[in-house]
Parts: sequence; C-alpha cells; structure tokens
Amino acid sequence: MTVTAGPLAGCRVVELGGIGPGPFAGMLLADLGAEVVRVDRPGRADEPDAGGPADVLNRGKRSVVLDLKNPTETAALLQLVERADVLIEGFRPGVTERLGIGPHDCLARNPRLVYGRMTGWGQDGPLAAAAGHDITYIALTGALGAIGDPDGPPQIPLNLVGDFGGGGCYLVIGILAALHSARRTGQGQVVDAAIVDGTAHLLASTFAKLARDEWSDERGVNRFDGGWPFYAVYETKDGRHVAVGALERKFYRSLLDLLGLDVDPDRQHDRSAWPELRQLLTKRFAERTRDEWAELFEGTDACVAPVLSLTEAAAHPHLAARASLFTRDGVVQPAAAPRFSATPSSPGGVAPAVGADTRAVFRDWGVRVPE
Repeated sequence: MTVTAGPLAGCRVVELGGIGPGPFAGMLLADLGAEVVRVDRPGRADEPDAGGPADVLNRGKRSVVLDLKNPTETAALLQLVERADVLIEGFRPGVTERLGIGPHDCLARNPRLVYGRMTGWGQDGPLAAAAGHDITYIALTGALGAIGDPDGPPQIPLNLVGDFGGGGCYLVIGILAALHSARRTGQGQVVDAAIVDGTAHLLASTFAKLARDEWSDERGVNRFDGGWPFYAVYETKDGRHVAVGALERKFYRSLLDLLGLDVDPDRQHDRSAWPELRQLLTKRFAERTRDEWAELFEGTDACVAPVLSLTEAAAHPHLAARASLFTRDGVVQPAAAPRFSATPSSPGGVAPAVGADTRAVFRDWGVRVPE
C-alpha cells in the first residue's frame, strides 16, 4: 500500500477516469498527500498516453479497471465510494446517474462523501448537455475575446485559463471547502465545478475595472493585455522576446534608466506620448539579443524578463533553485505546489500502467473483488 505524506494525508479520493481538468485536480490532490485511485475503463491500456513517465497528470495515483456498464463492477465501485472521502467525475450531466453512481446513489452509501463534478458548462443551463472544449468555454465568458492584439484575432492562452485555471483548480477549491464542511457537520455534498463559472470568477478584477471605466471592452488597449507600452512584449535582435511589466513609477524609472532612454518619467500615463514611447522601446530592444537584455535586467526592479520556451524554463536559475520544475525519466514536469512548512507535499510516483493496482486497491480498501 502506498504511504503518502502532505496536508491531505489520510484522505481517500476516487477519480473516474477522464481527460484534462479532472485528472489535473486528482494530480493536485495526490501531490498534497491524498490517496487517489483512478478508475479506468477497459481498453484504456491501449491508448498511447496511458501510464508511464509522460502521463504526468496521473502521477502519484493508483489505477484500477472497472467496466461501469457491468452491474457487478459498478457494485465494486460503490464499495470504494463507501470508503472514500471524495469522488471526482467529469462526464456530461446525467451520465453517472444512468450508470447508478450519481450523487444520490453515492451519498446514500456514504453521507460524508464530497462528490466533485467537473464539466465545462455546469450541471444545468441551456448548454449543459452540449459538447465543448477549453476554447469554447473561455470564448463565452469574455476571457478569450479580451486577449490579443487590437488588429488581430483573439489569442488562445493554451488551455490554462479554462481547463486548468477555471476548471481543475476550482474543482480542488470546492473539494477542499466541502471536505472542511463534511468534517465539521458530518454531511457531504455535491461540488458543481463548471469551467465557465471558474473562468468568470477569474475575471473578477477585470470586470471591476470595466465597471470603473478603467478597462475598455476591446482587446489590446488595456493595462494587462499589451495595450500599455510599459506592460508589453518586445522583439529582440535575435528574433526572441522580452516581457516588460514596469507599471509602478519607480519600476518605470528603473526601466528608462537601464535602457538609457531620454524620456520624461512623469509622462508615464500620458497616453498621447505612448505611440512614440512604444516606438522607442521597440527600437531599443531590437538592438540586443534576448539573453543580453536578460543579463542586464536580471535582479533589477525594472520588471523585465526573458520570454523562455518551455524547455528553457527548467534551466532558469531561479526555477532551478526552487526546483519548481524537475526531470524524471526524461520528462520535465512541475513540482508540487504550493509549499507547506509543517506537512511538506511532493509529486507522487510515475503513473502506473492502467489497471496495475486493481487487486491491491481492492485488498487495501477491503473491497470484494468482482468475479
């Protein structure tokens, strides 16, 4: 049996196999010390990304295989549920109910259970039953439309804002809050984590600025979307880029001093001066390579950083010193986050082969193995 440490040590999680934000939430809980058992469907072992070092979202978990269309194996799942603190599922609304493992079925077996539901659109609403992906969810919230240049199309922020920011992270927040409530009251509940809800929540500050007329409802002209010339990305001599975030006056002064620009710092927020300022910054950053600028600005208060590739990031001295990223079996991946002083968390072991732990989990959890 796997012995875990971390602030969630002793917490048992059953994760119904899925993709994206659900597995990410399970990985995060496993990193925090929870015992996470992933329930995979028969046949997933044949998928190329199943198990092994590159299956990062399933690190630290154990894998069992159950056919949830088979009543005998569904009964085995319900035995796991009886012994669990949390269940995570990411199916469309109504699917687990039809399988006999919906909230009503599971909470009847285990009233203290936290039943975490991960969807894009949520459990209700006009689009609840519709298909979707990160890009469609963030499109409807306004987040996608706010990102990009004013004269170009919206720019896709990977699937960080929807799937993982507004989705998986909010599912974990909901689960932790519901666990706290269950331990206080003895009563579990359903957590309806919808990516549209979480993404909208992430936009709280932006909507506040919009209400105060501090944000224009068009992309590429605002403080945090590249519209301000001292909070933007610039190309360097070698075709790479640096990121500039000199918002505060003292940081802006430092930027001008280090660049050697004869610009009046008191006109920082004079919008009539911005076109010329952007031209000056564009021209100056094009005079040196990215790494030359990085060396000049490293450790200063000018708030300038090199734009690194994913493979470069792991070697940056600051990330390396904190071990924010590490390499295992040739796979670069993030370390556990956040960090704790009394109950340190750590990334779990390599994702097991699909179904590798079926009998061991049944034995450890006291579940009758289906015939």
